[in-house]
Amino acid sequence: MATLALYTKDASVWIPDPDDVWVLAHILQDYNPGEKHLLLQLSSGKEVPYPVGTSSDLPPLGNPDILEGENDLTALSFLHEPAVLHNLRVRFLDYSSIYTYCGIVLVAINPYEQLPIYGEEVIDAYSGQDMADMEPHIFSVAEDAYRTMTREEKNQSIIISGESGSGKTVSAKFTMRYFAVVGGAAQQTSVEDRVLATNPIMESIGNAKTTRNDNSSRFGKYIEIGFGRKGDIIGANMKTYLLEKSRVVFQASAERNYHIFYQLCASRELPEMRCLKLVEPEGFRYTRQGGEMLIPGTDDLSDLERTRNAFTILGVQPEQQMELFRILSAVLHLGNINIQTSGRSSERSYIDADDHFLAIFSKLLGVEGPQMAHWLCHRRLAVGGEMLVKPLSGQQAVEARDALAKHIYGQLFTWTVQRLNSALHAQRAQTKSFIGVLDIYGFETFDRNSFEQFCINYANEKLQQQFNRHVFHLEQEEYVREELAWSRIEFSDNQQCINLIEGQLGLFDLLDEECRMPKGSDESWVQKLYHQHLTSRPHPHFQKTRMSNSAFIILHFADMVQYECQGFLDKNRDTVFDELINILKASQSELVAELFQEQRNVPSVANGSIRSGKRAREHKLTVGFQFRQSLQMLMDTLNSTTPHYVRCIKPNDLKEPFMFDPKRTVQQLRACGVLETIRISAAGYPSRWTYEEFFSRYRVLLRGPQTQEQAQALCRQTLHELIPDPDQYCFGKTKVFFRAGQVALLERLRAERLRVAAVIIQSWVRGWVARIRYTRILQATLTIQRYCRGGLARRLALTLRYTKAALIIQKTYRMVVVRQLFLMIRQATIIIQAFTRGRLARRRYRQLVAKRAAVLLQARVRGAARRELLKLKTEARSVERYRELNKGMEVKLMQLQLRADQQARESAALRETLHAERDAASAELEALRATIQKLESQKHEKPLRWPVISEKEVEERRRAEEKASQKILQLTQELQAVQSEKDSFYKEREALSLQLLEQETQQEKHLQEAVSQASAALRAELDEERRKYQGLLREFTRLEQRYDNLREMSLLTERTKGHRRTDSTQSLSLEPPSPTLLSPQSLGPFSHSPFSPALLSPDEVRRVSVTSFSSESRLSVWSAETPMDQLMDRVDVAKDPAVKMTGEDLTHAYDAVRVANKFLESQLRDQRSQWKQELESLRCQLTLAISGSSSAERRQELQELLEAREQECVKLRRELKELRNTVSLRRLLTRDLTPETSSCPPRPKPTTVNGLLECRKRDETKLIKNLITDIRVDSALSLPPGLPASVLFLCVRQADCSGDKARARSLCSAAVTSMKAALKKYNNDVGMTALWLKNAWLLHDQLTQHSSKVTTESDELVPLTTDLSDLIRAMSDFCIQAYQQLLSITEKRLQSIIVPALLESETIPGLSGSAVKLGPSRKRAGSDPRTVGGDAPTMTSVLRELGALHNAMSHQALPPILMEQAFHQLTYIISASGLNTLLLRKDMCSWSRGMQIRYNVSLLEEWLRSQGLQAGGAVATLEPLIQAVQLLQAGKKTEADAQALVQTCTALSSQQIVKILTLYTPHSDTDEKVTLKFIRTVQGLLKCRSDSHPPQMLMDVRRVFPVTFPCLPPTVLHAEQLVIPDSLKISFLRKV
Repeated sequence: MATLALYTKDASVWIPDPDDVWVLAHILQDYNPGEKHLLLQLSSGKEVPYPVGTSSDLPPLGNPDILEGENDLTALSFLHEPAVLHNLRVRFLDYSSIYTYCGIVLVAINPYEQLPIYGEEVIDAYSGQDMADMEPHIFSVAEDAYRTMTREEKNQSIIISGESGSGKTVSAKFTMRYFAVVGGAAQQTSVEDRVLATNPIMESIGNAKTTRNDNSSRFGKYIEIGFGRKGDIIGANMKTYLLEKSRVVFQASAERNYHIFYQLCASRELPEMRCLKLVEPEGFRYTRQGGEMLIPGTDDLSDLERTRNAFTILGVQPEQQMELFRILSAVLHLGNINIQTSGRSSERSYIDADDHFLAIFSKLLGVEGPQMAHWLCHRRLAVGGEMLVKPLSGQQAVEARDALAKHIYGQLFTWTVQRLNSALHAQRAQTKSFIGVLDIYGFETFDRNSFEQFCINYANEKLQQQFNRHVFHLEQEEYVREELAWSRIEFSDNQQCINLIEGQLGLFDLLDEECRMPKGSDESWVQKLYHQHLTSRPHPHFQKTRMSNSAFIILHFADMVQYECQGFLDKNRDTVFDELINILKASQSELVAELFQEQRNVPSVANGSIRSGKRAREHKLTVGFQFRQSLQMLMDTLNSTTPHYVRCIKPNDLKEPFMFDPKRTVQQLRACGVLETIRISAAGYPSRWTYEEFFSRYRVLLRGPQTQEQAQALCRQTLHELIPDPDQYCFGKTKVFFRAGQVALLERLRAERLRVAAVIIQSWVRGWVARIRYTRILQATLTIQRYCRGGLARRLALTLRYTKAALIIQKTYRMVVVRQLFLMIRQATIIIQAFTRGRLARRRYRQLVAKRAAVLLQARVRGAARRELLKLKTEARSVERYRELNKGMEVKLMQLQLRADQQARESAALRETLHAERDAASAELEALRATIQKLESQKHEKPLRWPVISEKEVEERRRAEEKASQKILQLTQELQAVQSEKDSFYKEREALSLQLLEQETQQEKHLQEAVSQASAALRAELDEERRKYQGLLREFTRLEQRYDNLREMSLLTERTKGHRRTDSTQSLSLEPPSPTLLSPQSLGPFSHSPFSPALLSPDEVRRVSVTSFSSESRLSVWSAETPMDQLMDRVDVAKDPAVKMTGEDLTHAYDAVRVANKFLESQLRDQRSQWKQELESLRCQLTLAISGSSSAERRQELQELLEAREQECVKLRRELKELRNTVSLRRLLTRDLTPETSSCPPRPKPTTVNGLLECRKRDETKLIKNLITDIRVDSALSLPPGLPASVLFLCVRQADCSGDKARARSLCSAAVTSMKAALKKYNNDVGMTALWLKNAWLLHDQLTQHSSKVTTESDELVPLTTDLSDLIRAMSDFCIQAYQQLLSITEKRLQSIIVPALLESETIPGLSGSAVKLGPSRKRAGSDPRTVGGDAPTMTSVLRELGALHNAMSHQALPPILMEQAFHQLTYIISASGLNTLLLRKDMCSWSRGMQIRYNVSLLEEWLRSQGLQAGGAVATLEPLIQAVQLLQAGKKTEADAQALVQTCTALSSQQIVKILTLYTPHSDTDEKVTLKFIRTVQGLLKCRSDSHPPQMLMDVRRVFPVTFPCLPPTVLHAEQLVIPDSLKISFLRKV
């Protein structure tokens, strides 16, 4: 109990509640010792008095708010039941966290919902991490067990327990999946697949639907996963305990039988299943009793398919699977056999001979139907040495039938487990250590408890005892390690209850004794229990029920359970008649006979016994005895390992997602031992701090020099003053330990000290503020007065100035007005005079101008006449002269003269006509004039009389005028309307034109957007296809590595079996032939090749690949005409009976490997012998030539002469070959000139290209060896970038130009193979990998540019005549492999330092030094010691690795685009790893740590920008991590802060934002925890956001971006451009 001083006002306490178990209340007034009541206020505001008798009756105190939602229950300041329950509720409901630590126990609450927290990215995040640093998870426990096993080389075990429906099976599956991924990813074996394949099989035959769980395990399971020396899975072994066989024949209401029966019924329509004669589950007695045929959300048909696939993975053949299904179907038909009764009291029973189900049962099991019908209704007894047959009653026959069904199913279950164990057995190596996963039933109590519940609870008693002792042992180990003076902690040991069950004359002993009695019964056994444990020796854990004499009560550690004794003896005996077993032994089915033949050499049945007279009864073992033996073996195994505990909790009985029932939860917490862990911890020193952490947190309470070096001394000097009772604390070597409640007391003292200090500081600050305020007010008053007086004086001076200025302005204004009037009048007068004078002057001027113009016109006209006369004269003279000079023009002149005369005559005629017309017109005009004069004279003589107009005419005229005016007005209005309509039409036309233009613009915009989206989709699809293709290449590389492993295994197996290989085979370490490299040209020179044209076509030979494991490639190569056996006989390869492999693909692959090895071995032998002969002959010739002369000069001359002759021979051979081709071509042309013969393409004429390198055929191996295979690292890195590729390309091009296509292909193929071998040789060297990447890319680019399929505009690029498309494709794949290996090397180096450098390193010193979280420092048992000081990785380490990669790529002059893609991939991995760890580590989610991480990320950004890598998206990939850090540093209180967070964190998903807010932990007093209200506000805003991020919480670390290699512009390469160093030793190449 905590100190009484903590029961003060506003303190929180927990009080019991009938509905919620515990509710929180606040103290309204301080508690004084002796008071009888404690005044409390509930959360609803109601005040209640809490009765207090003594100090021990005080309610438990609540923990500080800062500890709410703590991920480790032992970190709570007050350890008691309400605190544990409240913390679990907060984490489960508010934070959606289903896992919580409780010391060494992981508490897992079933959410009844699929959560995205079990993906491969989560496994990667937990792999290699410390358990104490990460958020609680089942993967964290698995990682802790795996690391402890590999580090300490000690076996581990994970004990998973809980009620039915609490999630035990799912937790066990995820645990095994974690081990399969972590322990099998490196070697890529199939063991982990087989381990995972056991889950669907065991769930089908061992799980069933109950009222509490839809997939309840009805047996206990312990799987030992074996690991090798490298930590890889090499095998597994499974042990099962206490299968609930009674479920086969009986199911309670709303329950089902085992899943496998319903799966078989669901697949009854399948062709292969029709022979089982199955119907719907309602048609079988054994499947319809519970009334539940289907499980919502479960497909039995697909589950059976999954089970069959799992059997196939484990090596169970389809025929054997059908045998298994026949036995299971026979069990269903057995339950439908109709047993009839006869006699007076139904004392006899019989089965009809024509019973339909008996016939199906007998046919499926291959047994005699009449015999089975007879012995189901009879039994054999041995009386006085004679065998008697006694008929059974109807009830006894039914029990015998059900017992047979249970026994068959039990035997089949045992056989299945043994078959799975044989498939999981480690074969290739010995198991070094193992991790056991125990999925066992938890404590069970039902309305009616029987023998199964009794055994289950007994097993839980044993496990709880082991758990208590282990927790106690760990607690005491900590005290011994710290050298504490401690007294033994007393804990509740349940040994008495265990002795009651398994001790001498215990329940099991009395049960076995009663089973051996001839007439033993359940009632007599219960009476013996009453007499032994109530009357004779009363036991504290045994009680008798009040209302029944056939039941008893046992006080278990978890609860009090009442057991009904009915059926205990029968279930303990589990007897089956020997006659029925003999019938099954004689079955025609091999599997049925195998199931029961094994009992001959076994003294007891696995889960039962056989009853056949007295002799068998003496040697039988009961189920209880077998269960005790297996349980004791399990306990011995667990005690020899390091246990890890997982306690699964069922939050409610309704299976509703995220619904928390406190009553059910508390009941399970009490039963599973979690509260016992709390009690043991609370009994000692649950709170423990290192001296440095204690000094940092409570330095305000310490006295003396405040330095970290003297922290321990200060703690020892001051702590006795703070806590007077020395029993409440203890000093260790490195830590100070406190009992429960003392940390809260220290927190209260610290808060009081800080409060007093704050009051003093406030008083001084307030005085200082008041003085400052008075001084400022005084100064302000004087300043205001001074300014007021100055303002008045200035106002007076300003008034005087205004008055004087007004007088001056008036005077000046009047003067200006009068002057302006005078000036205006004068100006007007002058203007009038000027205009008048100007008008007169202009008039005179116009007159003078007119007169002068007339004179000028006359002069001009006269001058023009003179000039015209002169011109005519001149023309006349010029014509005469021209006539004299050019007499030939006379005719033309005459013609012109005639035409001129004619025109003159016409003009004269026209002139006469004109005169006549003028005369007529003048006459007519004179007549008209006369008429006019006459009329005028008449007018003067007689005045004109106007007509008299009447009023009526005037009125009509007026009306006509009005009507006309109205009509004009109407027309005007219509005209205006038409005009306005016209204007509206114009406007409408303009609007329509604008709208049409906008529509066209929008359509163009939409079209552009659609085109851009389509192009983006196509680019995305292209990237996805490229990524998939590169993933296939990565998988192909992995399969090649797997092939190498298999080849090593085969070589090792053949060595162990006595098969000898020559040294040539051992030296054959090159790459296995690839499908693209195996061609007829490469197989042509060998005469003993098994792939002759008679066997395979050239196209089929090209497709041969011994590294392919697919059925398609196998069918394409090994066709029906050339089977593997014939091929092995042809190359003299015998079948190896010692090699046993499962799977047809693996067998063919192994045979193909052996065939290829034998073939290559024979060819290598022949070639080597041929080379030896040639070498000996050359040596003999050289010796003979040298023996004639003894001088060294002569030897040198002979050697030079020999080399010259060799070169001459090579040239002559080439010329001879060309001449032969020419002669053969001529013969073909001269023999027949038909189109058929002419259609054959002639051999291409060799192309002459200068600047190439010639490599002789015999020097190809030396070239590859010196240039690629045996080149030293220092020499290779000192070469110019791409030199080997350039040399190889020039050699290939020379061979192609010379017409030798076979040599060009072989040289290129050898280069590819050698580069692959070199890449594998330097698989951990960045520099060499970058070098071969550069050369491969350059060679691929050169071959692609000079390919005959590529059209080039350059005349200098002469295409290759040899078809190298397959080799170019192989080179492209090799470039991708080299790029992937280059990144893989850097990833491996970065993987272990990303988190320590990016998240944990404190680059800014002192930022988080004083920030210590409130809570104890409890390191877990499996935690590794952290690196401290200079050994811890920093960002310098990360930048060093990135710099090494950048230098290697820059040294090889790789293109910048490729470098940008590489660093884009690496920065994504860094960002994803950092963000995933941040989302899983609560200690990283704080403001100070966010500042450190942001600074570290900025260092990485600065480095990327300094190297010019920001353009490729490398910096953009860091955006999620940057936004997560900004989220830690931003304000998290108001709604505006929430909106700002949602708008800022666009690169984070909703789950990630909520997770960071949930994990945010204040590390100082000035910081506050994020409230639940704020988190709900953020969630509401996130729902409105269109989130394009995937729903998973963690980023996919394994995501790989596809790489694209740039294409260089076409270049012409010449040998003169290359600078080849002498160290390469390739001087034998000749420039041509």
